[in-house]
Amino acid sequence: MKLFEFFKRKKTIPEGLWTKCPQCKELLYKPDVEDNLWVCPECGYHFRIDAKTRIDITLDPEGRKPLFTEVQPTDPLGFEDLKPYKQRLEEAKKKSTADEAIIFYEGTIYKRKAVVGAMDFNFIGGSMGSVVGERFFRACRYCADNGIPLIVFTASGGARMQESILSLMQMAKTTFAVGLLRERAIPYIVVLTDPTMGGVSASFAFLGDIIVAEPGARIGFAGARVIEQTIKQKLPKGFQTAEFLLEKGLIDNVVHRKDLKVFLRDMLDMLYYKAKEWNLKGENAPS
Repeated sequence: MKLFEFFKRKKTIPEGLWTKCPQCKELLYKPDVEDNLWVCPECGYHFRIDAKTRIDITLDPEGRKPLFTEVQPTDPLGFEDLKPYKQRLEEAKKKSTADEAIIFYEGTIYKRKAVVGAMDFNFIGGSMGSVVGERFFRACRYCADNGIPLIVFTASGGARMQESILSLMQMAKTTFAVGLLRERAIPYIVVLTDPTMGGVSASFAFLGDIIVAEPGARIGFAGARVIEQTIKQKLPKGFQTAEFLLEKGLIDNVVHRKDLKVFLRDMLDMLYYKAKEWNLKGENAPS
């Protein structure tokens, strides 16, 4: 075979089969990473995953159904920066697996009924706008009315600037919504994933009865660089990581992705399903 023909041969290896771990820099075979729940098999780095994948690995495959899909974004302000907001929304829908920055599904976790919400950072940075706030509010009301625990996975850069004051209003709205669950003693569990920042962390992300995080997740309000420039001080090592927050008592636990489904099952039992059985029998919960 001539040298020229050798280099002209069609590639036999499909593209997109390999990815590089941002933490250990190892070259990884993508199907292996996917089988490992998008966790690096070499160093344990947790890759960001989209909302639909999050639902798939959390809920049992049977009997789940989407909720509140009728709530869709509009552009009441006619906002335009480098491009119209409506165009950004269409591009975001094509880029992500979700139709907004949060999706909700009703289903079961090891046959325990739950409503699970998952935020998608691929959808305009997981930013909280009117639809995120409205869907979250409806989820809280639905769970309160039907006696179903609510679990939410957060992943957000904060409020959505294209909706201005309308997005900031969602902080108060979602905070009020959590109160609907507390009035009925319905568990609300939050799993903080990378990243959880801004208006989401300052509202419903830190209102859970149980608050846990995935390893290495970046969690905070403003970015570390902004804080350092404001206070004129160097921040501690590991500041705004899940492990740092656990050490300081701001969250309840750091849970590996492979252990999350079992952990959530146990929390649902402890806070609700087994607790109802103990109350009916007049027994105390095991210590």
